[in-house]
Amino acid sequence: MRITVFGAAGSVGARVVAEALSRGHEVTAVVRDPARFPSLHPGAHPQVGDAAHVEDVTRLGTGQDLVISATRPPTAREHDLVTTAKALLAGLAGTGVRLLLVGGAAGLTVPGSGGRTVLDDPRFMSDAYRDIALACNAQLEACRAETGVDWAYLSPAAVLAPGERTGVYRLGADELLLDAEGNSAISMEDLAVVLLDEAERPGHHRVRFTAAY
Repeated sequence: MRITVFGAAGSVGARVVAEALSRGHEVTAVVRDPARFPSLHPGAHPQVGDAAHVEDVTRLGTGQDLVISATRPPTAREHDLVTTAKALLAGLAGTGVRLLLVGGAAGLTVPGSGGRTVLDDPRFMSDAYRDIALACNAQLEACRAETGVDWAYLSPAAVLAPGERTGVYRLGADELLLDAEGNSAISMEDLAVVLLDEAERPGHHRVRFTAAY
């Protein structure tokens, strides 16, 4: 497959690039600043572009099989997630290229809570992450308003951190996945596995899905 990854130098994006290359895919790794080229995987094709610019998305997405967005805005610019989602969808409209977005867990329903979401559950959400959580919810709504692009939105587990690649995970839809101890977690390495498994065997179209151990 020919895959373009926006946010390719980020924590998740870099792992997505590595996972895709390990499977033999051709990867275009996109960053906004060419100074980050040396940090990219040497097997990827480096490109400069901004997922928030429709023209860049069209230029770097046309002719590809898939675009994966793993961008993350800086503090105080959380709403950029919505702008970027809209630009990605607009840029890929009419190209036939599929889009996978790495989003957030805030909108997932907590099991046994009577409908409470992660955003409103202090066990999983601290005030420090509330702004980015709200932006992730708005990002998902921007996707749901688009019907012309084959998109899928991946909400990770409540805890997403660097770790090991096990290749073992569970999938869900709109409910937070918990283990026997009530924890919700997945490594960034295994989140990349989830994304590439979905890329190779598409099972989610214009919906949100989630993954955890």
